[in-house]
Amino acid sequence: MLIDTAGEALGQVNGLSVIQLGGHSFGRPTRITATARPGRGGLVDIEREAKLGGNIHSKGVMILSRLLASRYAGESALSLSASLAFEQSYGMVDGDSASVAEFCALLSVLARAPLRQSLAVTGSVNQHGQVQAVGGVNEKIEGVFDICRARGLNGSHGVLLPRANAVHLMLRSDVVEAVRAGQFRVYALDSVDEAIGLLTGLVAGERQTDGSFPAGTVNRRVADCLNEFADIGRRQSSGDNRQDAKRDDDT
Repeated sequence: MLIDTAGEALGQVNGLSVIQLGGHSFGRPTRITATARPGRGGLVDIEREAKLGGNIHSKGVMILSRLLASRYAGESALSLSASLAFEQSYGMVDGDSASVAEFCALLSVLARAPLRQSLAVTGSVNQHGQVQAVGGVNEKIEGVFDICRARGLNGSHGVLLPRANAVHLMLRSDVVEAVRAGQFRVYALDSVDEAIGLLTGLVAGERQTDGSFPAGTVNRRVADCLNEFADIGRRQSSGDNRQDAKRDDDT
């Protein structure tokens, strides 16, 4: 499995899943990637297209797609052709606990803001950008902790999880000791803005009274990118219309 625990990468984040074998369950980090370009294809869920995504996962992707449109497109349609995928996944993927990670991977590629690979993310997102509780948080944290410890903890490693799950934590003593020593961190999230801020090290940016986001923030960069895509779409559409008109005249 290709898992980075250091450095930064564009459109790539460590999601967390739980594997169950008989009566045992354990957490495993999973690389989630996103791509985006101008177009009219919308958001493609590769797991669903390959018939490897369950209904709940498909619902989570549709929710984050609507969140993206309502946050950044306003009255306009999204001129976007994007995709999301669980890399090296060869079985069924279900559940919505990766939707925060998927949303951050998508924002990363749109804002051209690399994500920290020393952090892993779990959590569900709703249409208002709030982070919701998920299952298996203890196994997920311990799974990524084991990989990071094997490669050498240096204080940069950690996990982002929903704040609503904080009361469910019953972690192994070695994880608790590493957190106390500052070698491993557990961050509690209320919103996707907090997640993208921690993953990029940049300010997410709150919407201003005029409806725009502050210059230089991640949200502003996403909005500017989508506006650029929309301009490209309008120019292409205008060019197609001129070509159609010319063909009519020739006829």
